[in-house]
Amino acid sequence: MMTDIVHSSSILTSSISRRSALKGLGAAAALGTTPGFVRYAQAQSSAPIKIGFQAHRTGIGAAYGRWYERTTAAAVKAINEAGGINGRPIEIVIEDDGTDAARGAEVVEKFANQHKVDLIYGTLFSHVVVGSSPAAGELKIPYYVVSEGYHVASGKMNRWVVQPGITDVRQQCRSVAPWIMNNVGKKVTMIYPDYAFGHDHRDFFAPAVEEQGGQVVAKIAIPPTETSFTRYFPQIPSDIDVIYHVMVGPAVLTFVKELGEFYGGSGPKLFGFIDSLEAVDINSPGLEFLEGSHFWEGSPRYLQANASEHEKAYRAAVGLDDNGASVNDPKDVSTAAHMFGCWETLYIIKQAMEAADYKGPEDRAKLIEATEAITDIPEGAEHPQGAKVFNGKLHQVFGTQNISVVENGRLNVVHRTSIEDGLYEPEADYTTQPL
Repeated sequence: MMTDIVHSSSILTSSISRRSALKGLGAAAALGTTPGFVRYAQAQSSAPIKIGFQAHRTGIGAAYGRWYERTTAAAVKAINEAGGINGRPIEIVIEDDGTDAARGAEVVEKFANQHKVDLIYGTLFSHVVVGSSPAAGELKIPYYVVSEGYHVASGKMNRWVVQPGITDVRQQCRSVAPWIMNNVGKKVTMIYPDYAFGHDHRDFFAPAVEEQGGQVVAKIAIPPTETSFTRYFPQIPSDIDVIYHVMVGPAVLTFVKELGEFYGGSGPKLFGFIDSLEAVDINSPGLEFLEGSHFWEGSPRYLQANASEHEKAYRAAVGLDDNGASVNDPKDVSTAAHMFGCWETLYIIKQAMEAADYKGPEDRAKLIEATEAITDIPEGAEHPQGAKVFNGKLHQVFGTQNISVVENGRLNVVHRTSIEDGLYEPEADYTTQPL
C-alpha cells in the first residue's frame, strides 16, 4: 500500500485508501509525532468531506494546537473507520494561523477560496476567533470553534459561527463560583490575561462571586506575551482570601513559579483555571507550593477512579496515559481540559451533516440550521466528557465542569458541577439573522 504525505509550510494531508492503511495513522499518533490525516482517493460516489482545520501550530497557542491536532486525528480516524459521514470520508486540511487574529482571517479566506473546504473548524484562542469570524460570515462558510470564550454566546459574532463542543467562560465562572465561596474564601484577587478570554473572566466571575456574598477586591490584567510576572504581584492586596488565576501561553510555568516564590509558601489560597498549567507538568520543580490548591478542569487531566468506559476509550484513542501525558513521552503533557472539545465538535458536525443530508457547499445553510436544531447531547463514545445541552439560538453548548485539588503531585476531582449550575439568561438569538 502506497501512502503519500505532502508537507508544506501550511498544509499537511495524507492519501490513504479506506480502512487498509488506517493502522498507520494510529501508530503515528501513538508515537507522539505530528499525525497524518486521512484522505481517500475520490471514488465516484464518495468524494471526501473537506474540513479546514485552523490550527495554532505556532504562536502562544502552539501547545494547545499540537494536542488539538492529535485529538482531531484520532476523531477523524474513528469516524472514518465507522463509515465516515453519509458514507463519505473526512479529509482534514490544515492551515497555521500563528495564534494571530489577522492571520486567522486570512486563513479563513484561504480555506474558502483556495482549498474549497466544506467548513472550518478548531479555532481556540478568542482573539483569533473574534478576528476570523467576520470573514466566515462574509463568505457564508460554517465556522465551528473550540474556544471557550463568551464571544459566540454574546451575539457579537454571526450566524455562521457556532461553539457546540465546549462550554464558555461565563457558564464556567457561574458553575465554580459557589464552590469557591463555600470552600476556599470570599475575598478574591483576580489575575488574568489582558485580551478577550481574560476579559470574559473579569466580567463574569465578579458578578458570580457577588451573588454568593463574596467580593473581588482587585483585578490584575497581564499582557498575554509577558515573560515575567513578579512586578505585578505587589498589586495583590494583603487582606484577601483567594487568588483566582487564569493565564495562558508559553510562560505559564514561569507565572506559577514566580507566584510561589513571591509568597514563599504562605499567602492566600489559590484557585486556578487549568489554563495556567495546561501542557505543564505539575510536578515541575518550583511548583511544590501548589499542593492543596484547586483548579478548574473541563475534562480531567489525570484518569479518575470513576472514569467512564467512554472516557477511557477516548483517552486511548488520543494516546493519553493515566497522568494525562503522551503514552510515548511522559514529559509531553496534554491540554486535556480543552482538547476533548475537538473530538466532540467533530461528532456534532457529523450529526448535523447527517440530519441535513449534506451533499456539498450548496447545503451549508442547511448544515447551520441542522446544528441549531440540536438540543440534548447524551454522554457516550461521541461525547466522553459528559452530557450537554445545546442552545441553538446562542450557538453555544452547556455542560458540566470539574474542580480538582492538587494532592501528592496529581489532580483529583473533588466536585463536578451540573449543567444547570452554569445556565444564564441569553443575550442573543442568531436564528433571527438571515443565512
